[in-house]
Amino acid sequence: MTDERELLQLKKRLTELARRSYEQGIYTFTPFLGLSQQQAFYEIQQEVAYAGVGMEGGSPVCERRMIRFGSVEHLGYEEEYPIRCVGIEPVAPKFAEKLTHRDFLGAIMNLGIERDTVGDIFVQDKAAMVFCQESITPYLTEQLKQVRRTPVKCIVTEVAEELRTPVLEKISMSVSSARIDAVISKIYNLSRNQSMELFRVGRVYVNGRLVENNSYALKEGDSVTVRGFGRFLYAGIQGETKKGRIRVDAKMYR
Repeated sequence: MTDERELLQLKKRLTELARRSYEQGIYTFTPFLGLSQQQAFYEIQQEVAYAGVGMEGGSPVCERRMIRFGSVEHLGYEEEYPIRCVGIEPVAPKFAEKLTHRDFLGAIMNLGIERDTVGDIFVQDKAAMVFCQESITPYLTEQLKQVRRTPVKCIVTEVAEELRTPVLEKISMSVSSARIDAVISKIYNLSRNQSMELFRVGRVYVNGRLVENNSYALKEGDSVTVRGFGRFLYAGIQGETKKGRIRVDAKMYR
């Protein structure tokens, strides 16, 4: 968990990157930022908006994202985010272990790579796709030879189709209202107290922003992340039941 002092330092760094971009006429980039760090940016967004701001993680489904200061309108040219996608696959799939997100992240960190140079990791059985800073890509692909006991190979690759256009599972449910706590409770089968605790400890984000108000009324198209549980898109109210409850749809990231 990022502490208050680190967040204050981050805000100062963001302010400096915005100033440097504007004064020098160049694009500047942050490392990958987690949701709590992105929230720190949102708190000063208006102060740095003069420089032109964008965010990117490598795929629409990524939560860890870079912030870029500068824009075509301000600078007169375009510059891509320094993000690359690396595929990690077992050398001998038949004999490989089933590996987890923690396994892949641990193996990468054991190379001495800083966490903020690595974005989201998407695992599919024994393989993974990792978004990372362009600067560490050669080292990662050359040095990562094993995950747990499984020998692996790495290659810079194109973003997989399922990450460019994520697979969403539609679910329908009846709830008392479109309040965010009611929808979260229903989707993740939580009690009211369990749902309230998520807001108390700062685990709920809507469209990348921290939401502490459990009575927030969801709007169609809202992207909701509940840290430790998952992410879904709220698809809106579809009607009313005979008992006076409302029917809503959501689309779950799988």
